[in-house]
Amino acid sequence: MPIIQVADTRINYEIEGEPGAPALVLSNSLGASLEMWEPQMPVFSGRFRVIRYDTRGHGRSDAPPGPYSIDQLGKDVQGLLDHLSIVHANFCGLSMGGAIGIWLGINAPERIDRLVLANTAAKIGTAEMWNARIEAVRKGGTASIAQAVLSRWFTPAMIEQPTPVVSQMRKTFERTSSDGYAACCAAVRDMDLRYSLGRIHRPTLVISGTEDLATPPADGRYLADHIDKARYVELDAPHLSNVQAAGAFSQAVVQFLTHRME
Repeated sequence: MPIIQVADTRINYEIEGEPGAPALVLSNSLGASLEMWEPQMPVFSGRFRVIRYDTRGHGRSDAPPGPYSIDQLGKDVQGLLDHLSIVHANFCGLSMGGAIGIWLGINAPERIDRLVLANTAAKIGTAEMWNARIEAVRKGGTASIAQAVLSRWFTPAMIEQPTPVVSQMRKTFERTSSDGYAACCAAVRDMDLRYSLGRIHRPTLVISGTEDLATPPADGRYLADHIDKARYVELDAPHLSNVQAAGAFSQAVVQFLTHRME
């Protein structure tokens, strides 16, 4: 897996798909890694040049001292694209990754072709909620909150009889750097992009999950209502809709990224 230096950290990434195909960047959820996109790769890599990366503080990327900011996380993507000499790309992010996509749509629209914002919001949760989570992780590590987080990621049936992808995601979460996780929690805590959504003019698809407790459908509909000509899709899924409703998620994204714009 290649690793590059971006600003103050090293970012791990993978590239799959035919050279020359349209570029598609995939950005992971808080507590996950680039492996969360495995269910999409057979479909996506056949149509796009897919760039998956581990957000700073996650996976095989470094976890420099925090707290981080959404600006840093967005600029990491810009640095990755610069390193790969990619002028502009499609972008698909889920949860924290979706928040990074919102930031890019507002602050670096020239780098974005089309934007997919999945299971995310312009403002996620409250400061009190994030501070409590940061404190819990600093005291007991990510493993101490794994069950609570996974219960929001997946349905009870999926947790009780996990697929290999779900089992791997639990392991990944429990191994995530506590410092990196807490630093990213701070970035999400301090983010409020609600009043800048009108600056996004790139073609945008918003995906929500009917059973998503972390970023419920109302959050997705808010994004779609405030982003110019955004499309909205709601899947029968909890927070990690790309895993729980993998087929429907992949189909929605491919249709959006490949359909002819009017």
